[in-house]
Amino acid sequence: MAASPSSALIGDREADPGDAEIFRVAHQQGRVLITLDKDFAELAIVRGAPHAEIVRLVGIRALEQGPVAIRVMVVHALDPKRCAILTVEPARVRIRTSEA
Repeated sequence: MAASPSSALIGDREADPGDAEIFRVAHQQGRVLITLDKDFAELAIVRGAPHAEIVRLVGIRALEQGPVAIRVMVVHALDPKRCAILTVEPARVRIRTSEA
């Protein structure tokens, strides 16, 4: 069964809609975007594109990514309206808030 267009998991979709579309939909739907890819933060910072909160996991082992993402959501009270970019590494979390 194919996922609906509003599916929270991009991996459930039949075709990759591309970074720009994922970025746009996350912002439009007010979703926190959790990724391994630095391209989303670059879209927000370099292009100044409006965005919801972005969490980038760096150097986190595959089996730990889910639990780490959940821990970050709880500890840092993720809020799509805050528009922050969190870079999560094994030993630290860096938070860049919007200058807006």
